[in-house]
Amino acid sequence: MSGSILVKIKKMANNSLVLPIYATAASAGVDLCADIREPWIISPGENVKIPTGLAIELPDQQVVALVFARSGLASRHGLGLTNGVGVIDSDYRGEIQVLMHNSGTQPFIINSGDRIAQMVFMPVFRALFEEVAELQDTVRGTGGFGSTGM
Repeated sequence: MSGSILVKIKKMANNSLVLPIYATAASAGVDLCADIREPWIISPGENVKIPTGLAIELPDQQVVALVFARSGLASRHGLGLTNGVGVIDSDYRGEIQVLMHNSGTQPFIINSGDRIAQMVFMPVFRALFEEVAELQDTVRGTGGFGSTGM
């Protein structure tokens, strides 16, 4: 595995932000920034769709871009992604927008250029399904939702 892929990126009209970069040599993802004309206030309990001003072209169908919350925004302010993880399929060419939710108790202000999410590129495996009458037994079996302890 080479460790790199070529992702074509397009700035949408009027986007003056810099292209995403990796913050450190070991960063798994690149930060996505808000591309908005004026500050947005996200009230507690509110969901918003924040534009990034970017569209991408992934190299092929075996790559997906996943959008994750930024841990600092989540831990300090209760800001996460409405959909948990955003999935950008290889055939999507529209603007990347971040679906954010404020689960905190205070309004939060987003300004243009603020880092609001992170995007990670991952391989995609397409499953071939085989229906069977039984699945192979394991030690864990059907135990889930905390069955292995704390």
